[in-house]
Amino acid sequence: MQKTNYPFSAILGQDDMKTALLLCAVDPAIGGVLIRGDKGTGKTTAVRGLTSLLPDLSVVEGCPYNCPPDQPDVMHDGCRQKFERGEELKTTRRPTPLVDLPLAASEDRVVGTLNLESALRDGERRFEPGLLATANRGILYVDEVNLLGDHLIDLLLDVAASGVNVVERESLQVRHPARFLLIGTMNPEEGELRPQFLDRFGLCVSVEGVNDLQQRSEIIRRHLSFETSPVQFGHAWAESQVMLSRQLLESTDRLPHVQVPEDILERAALISLRAKTAGHRADLTMIRAARALCALLDRPVVGSEELLEAARFVLPHRMGDATFVAPSELGPRLQELLKEQVVTSSSEKSEPGLEDFGFLADNMQVPGATAAGGNMLFDFLKKKVGRRL
Repeated sequence: MQKTNYPFSAILGQDDMKTALLLCAVDPAIGGVLIRGDKGTGKTTAVRGLTSLLPDLSVVEGCPYNCPPDQPDVMHDGCRQKFERGEELKTTRRPTPLVDLPLAASEDRVVGTLNLESALRDGERRFEPGLLATANRGILYVDEVNLLGDHLIDLLLDVAASGVNVVERESLQVRHPARFLLIGTMNPEEGELRPQFLDRFGLCVSVEGVNDLQQRSEIIRRHLSFETSPVQFGHAWAESQVMLSRQLLESTDRLPHVQVPEDILERAALISLRAKTAGHRADLTMIRAARALCALLDRPVVGSEELLEAARFVLPHRMGDATFVAPSELGPRLQELLKEQVVTSSSEKSEPGLEDFGFLADNMQVPGATAAGGNMLFDFLKKKVGRRL
């Protein structure tokens, strides 16, 4: 049976979570999303709903690794050798894969293993691809990621860093591409992630239950309607889904053309320095997230406002010595950080062009919001796609 997912556009509230997912869909190089929050706040619903907005993939027919038919640099050895010999590669289209990584999965199930039946029956050593092969060019989803075993965390760290899965079994060595959007959800009450794994997630958001009475009532109505007739409910939201999917596709096309001024690069670096982040991953991710946000907002140039919005998603799990900054603390911390930059920029000539951060810092709300007082992306989408979002 094919399960019908709850429409992404029908999810009420949780705009920060939805924004983080859309940013990574536009630019997977951002590095994935960690979604923290209590149970029953729509984390899994949003992740599964995202796949219905993504376009189908063009893949080599019969390829277990979802290899693209015209990009030999990201093909596995079998497809690349056929491509280099000039053989015709038949193509087909597949939905963008969403692969669930079970907490109890064995290492062989994740990375792949030797097909014992083939080895014993025919004496042929044949590789049986695992979940990482299926997730290539798609989404790898780990629910309760903080409960994942250390051996699987170490494995995911290696593959996420290289984009290649290397398997050695019984003198059989296999290398195949494994580039995926890593999405993890967790309840922080059940424990935290190791810092090494935490930093691998490009963005981090926290979700809480909706406190507005009217919104909670509407959430109940929508879910009861979905449970009664998923198909009919999907038809009711089809127009919003199509428009949001189109917006996502157009944003992906716009992304390479979004410009990042030199002063914005300096501001991103300075924010990371003041936040005492380790390494350079925060700087790069902040710029990538700001570019993706501009693409979604149909803006040609990254400005201070987009950079500040991106910082809200990039810094919570990277600021200072703590492993995570709570939502209630993030707003004041960023506010203090940006005001410090304004003071610094007025006295240091080597850090020009930061004056406009003063206005943004003064107008930030707690927990973190845009200078306009809401979620920048969904304020825009509600006007363009529909007020029901």
